[in-house]
Amino acid sequence: MSDRDPIDRDGLRDRYWERVPLKNLNKREWEALCDGCGRCCLNKLEDPDTQEIAFTRVACRLLDGETCRCAQYDIRKQFVPDCVVLKPSNIDEIAYWMPPTCAYRLLHEGKPLNDWHPLISGTAQTVHDAGISVQGWTVPEFEVPEEEWEDHIIEDPS
Repeated sequence: MSDRDPIDRDGLRDRYWERVPLKNLNKREWEALCDGCGRCCLNKLEDPDTQEIAFTRVACRLLDGETCRCAQYDIRKQFVPDCVVLKPSNIDEIAYWMPPTCAYRLLHEGKPLNDWHPLISGTAQTVHDAGISVQGWTVPEFEVPEEEWEDHIIEDPS
């Protein structure tokens, strides 16, 4: 895989995520928080009683399992109407559903970014090198009937 980062992280305010509240980030800063792991694109099962989230290795049909990127990011809602678009205005309701390693969730919870995050390391490859990304181990949702997703539950993805 190429080390080319599809997210433009050039010219951003220095360590802005440590000083600027999520609600005050501009669009580029918000997008640059994504570490590119692809874990948010894994289908999840939620216990209706406890709200406990179980991640599966069953990936959204739009996830490229090698690059860990959405193949149609800008127009994903046209293909997957229930795709969650994370924004500062909805993070309170959605953070619990994000992977524990997710920068958005970490910052929402007042925690620092991990050292493998591209904003810290300076390269998108560190997410894969650290074993955080879903690179190479997902199955597309169109190959697994929804009633079999429980058979693909994975351990806590942190």
